[in-house]
Amino acid sequence: MYTVKKVAQMLDLSEHAVRYYTDKGLIPSILRDQNNNRLFDEESVNWLIGVKILKQCGMSIEDIKTYADLCIKGDSTIQERYEIILRQRERALLQLQEVKSTVDYLEAKTNYYLNIMEGVVADSSNPAKWPLKYEIHEVWDSIKKDGAK
Repeated sequence: MYTVKKVAQMLDLSEHAVRYYTDKGLIPSILRDQNNNRLFDEESVNWLIGVKILKQCGMSIEDIKTYADLCIKGDSTIQERYEIILRQRERALLQLQEVKSTVDYLEAKTNYYLNIMEGVVADSSNPAKWPLKYEIHEVWDSIKKDGAK
């Protein structure tokens, strides 16, 4: 049996989160000792792992509760559970694509700055160093001319 503190450490959750999830009924197999302290067995730890993963991919507490309730109901809810997990998988895949795009951007920036430091390219990311493309009077004349139309 594990305490709230131990389970929180094992799963990298706060003790508050562990208590909150149990209070919301997301861990149906939770046990209590004679002092009413929560105790976790392997089954309840597995429930917590599932809750943590579903929460990480953006599932609401209410939807996790619905999913947990369907699990408890048994085999007659397999289709519903499948559809819930399928939707969450799609959401997680979108998150993964976003993270991949972010990493790609950071990789490009890293390489860019390495090239600057190695003298391969000049620093063009600093607006203070950009060449002035227009003389200010040309820009002002263009604005005045467009406004006169």
